[in-house]
Amino acid sequence: MGSSLSSICGIDCCKFGGNHNDDDCREAQEYQPLLGDRERHAVSALVKLFETDTRVSFYEGEALKALTVLAHSDVHHLQLSAATAFNEISEYDVRPISPEALEPMLYLLQSAYIDVQHGASAALGNLASVIENKRLIVKMGGLEPLIRQMLSPNTSAQINSVGCITNLAADEENKLAIAKSGALVPLTRLARSKDQRVQRNATGALLNMTHRPELRLMLIEAGSVAVLVDLIASVDEETQYYAITALSNIAVDVGGRNVLWDSQPELIDMLVKALHRPLKIKIQSQIVLTLRNLACDSRYQVQIVDCGGLDALLPLLQSSYTILITSTCACLRNLSIDSRNETPIICSGFLPELVDLIPQADEPDLQCHAISTVRNMAANSGQDKQAFIDSGLFDRVKIALTDSRTHPKVLCELAAALSVFALNDQLWQPIVELGFCKLLVQLTRCRDLEAEYNACLTLGTLASKGTAEVYDELVRLWRAPNGGIRGCLIKIMTLPEYANTNVRSITVWLTKTLLGCARADLVERIACDAQLVAAIEEIAKCRAVLSSSCSVASSTRFSSVIDDAKGKQADVADGHITAFIANGEHAMASGSSGADHEALRAGALACQAMSLIDDFSSHQVAGK
Repeated sequence: MGSSLSSICGIDCCKFGGNHNDDDCREAQEYQPLLGDRERHAVSALVKLFETDTRVSFYEGEALKALTVLAHSDVHHLQLSAATAFNEISEYDVRPISPEALEPMLYLLQSAYIDVQHGASAALGNLASVIENKRLIVKMGGLEPLIRQMLSPNTSAQINSVGCITNLAADEENKLAIAKSGALVPLTRLARSKDQRVQRNATGALLNMTHRPELRLMLIEAGSVAVLVDLIASVDEETQYYAITALSNIAVDVGGRNVLWDSQPELIDMLVKALHRPLKIKIQSQIVLTLRNLACDSRYQVQIVDCGGLDALLPLLQSSYTILITSTCACLRNLSIDSRNETPIICSGFLPELVDLIPQADEPDLQCHAISTVRNMAANSGQDKQAFIDSGLFDRVKIALTDSRTHPKVLCELAAALSVFALNDQLWQPIVELGFCKLLVQLTRCRDLEAEYNACLTLGTLASKGTAEVYDELVRLWRAPNGGIRGCLIKIMTLPEYANTNVRSITVWLTKTLLGCARADLVERIACDAQLVAAIEEIAKCRAVLSSSCSVASSTRFSSVIDDAKGKQADVADGHITAFIANGEHAMASGSSGADHEALRAGALACQAMSLIDDFSSHQVAGK
C-alpha cells in the first residue's frame, strides 16, 4: 500500500528530489540545518523504501522505525510529516496494530503543535474502528491527551478528538474507563457546540455511554440530561437521533425517570410535538420507544395521554412500517396499564387497529404488544367492555391460537389475555360460546409452563362461574382432546419437584375448583380417578419431609404459611388462587435462603394438596 512521498511525509521534495518551486526550496533550506543525523537517516530510509517498494506498511518494519524518529523529533515540520503520514495511511489501511505502531501516534497527540495533534487524533479515530485498537489506545493512556485536545478552542481538534472518543466508547471494556477519565463533562459541553460536526460527535459519544446503568448515573451527574433534551429540537438528524436514543436509555432506570420528571417538565411535550413533524422512520421509532420507557412510570402514563400523545401515535400504528407499528404497540402497552387511559385509547380509535394486529404470526413481538395492550385495558374495572366484543377480538384471538406459525411466547400472551377476559362479566361468555375451552385444553400441551399455567387459570376461572354451559364444556373435554383436562392435570402434577411450583399449584387449585362445582357427573369423574388422587397424594407428602430440607426458622415460617393458608381455603375454592400464592410468597420472602425458599414454596403446595385430599375423602364418603 503506497502513496507519493510528498503526500505521505509532507516533507518538501526539493530536499530529496522531485518537482518543486523556489519558495519550497528556500523553506527546506531553512529547515535543513535543524535535522539531526537520526532524522536525516529516517527521511532517507523513507525515500529509499518508496523507491524500491510501492506498497509500504507504516505499521511495522523500517517505515515504522523511520516515522517513529520523525514523530519524536523536536522539529515541527517533521512531527507534522509523521502525523500526516499516519493520518493518510489510516484512511485506507485499518487493521489491528501493535503497541510499537501506536506509540508514536500517542506521542504526536501530546505535541505542542495543534496541527500535529489534529493529524494524530484523526489517525487514532480511524484506527479506533477496530476493537483491538480501541482497547489498546485506552490501555496505553490515550484518553488523557484526547481529553486535553477536546478542551482546545480549535474546532478541527475538537472534531477529531471527540470522534475518536466516540469510537472508543463503542467498546464495552472502555466505557467505564472513559467515564472515570473526566471525559463526560467536556463531552457534555461540546454537545452544545455551535459547530454541527463537534455537536454530532459529542452527542454520539454520550449515547455510547448510556448502555450501562452506572454510566447513565454518571451522565446525569455530569449534567448531560438538560443538553440531551435541548437536542431533541436539533436540525441535524443524526444529532437528534443520538440525543433521543440516549434519553430513551436513561429512561430505562427508575432513577433516570425520576430525574427526567423532576428536571425536565417539557420533555413529553417536546417529544409529542416532534412526532407531528416529518422525520425519518428511525427517529420517529426512537421517539416512540422513549415514550414507552418513560411510560413505565405511572406519572408519565397519564401525562403522555394528557399531552396529546395518542393523536400522534395513531398514524404511526396505521403506517406501513413494521418497526413503527411495533414500537407504537409497545408504547401503548405501557400506557394501557393506567385505568384512566382505557377510555381515551378506545375513543381515539386504537382498539380495532390493535385487534387486527393480533393474528400477524410473522411478527411475534408485535403480536405480544398488541395482545398485552388489549389485555391491560380489559383488566381495568368499571368500564363497559362491549367495544371489545364488537371489535372482533375473539375471532382474531382464535385465529392466532389455531395458527401453527404462532410463536410460543405469543401463545403465552394469548393464554394470559384469556385468563383476564374470563374474570370479566361481559367477556367470559364469548370464551365458552366460541369454543375456546377446547383450545385452552390444547394449550396445556404446548410445552410452555407459563402458557399451561394461564390456560389452567382460565379454565378454573370459568368453572367458578357455576353455569351449566361451562360445566357441559368441562365434562365434554374431560378426556379429549389429547387426554383432555384430566391429562393436563396429571401431567403437570407429576412434574419433578424442581419444576415451577406455581404451575403445579394452579392444577391443584383447578382440581379443587372442579371438585367443588355443582355438577355431579364432573365431581364423580374427579373423585373416582385413582391416578389423579395418587398424584395429589404424592404432592402432599412434601410436608412430611419438609423438616429435612429447610432450617428450623423456615419450618416455623412454613407452619405460619400453613395456618394462614387453611384460613384462606374458602377463598381458594372460590377461585382466588392468586391471593393464596401471594400469601405464601410474602411469608417466605423474609429471611429465607434459596433452598429454604423453594422448600417453603413446595410446602405451601403440599398444604393445598392436603386440603384437596380432604375434599376427595368427603366426596368418597358422600358417595358411599
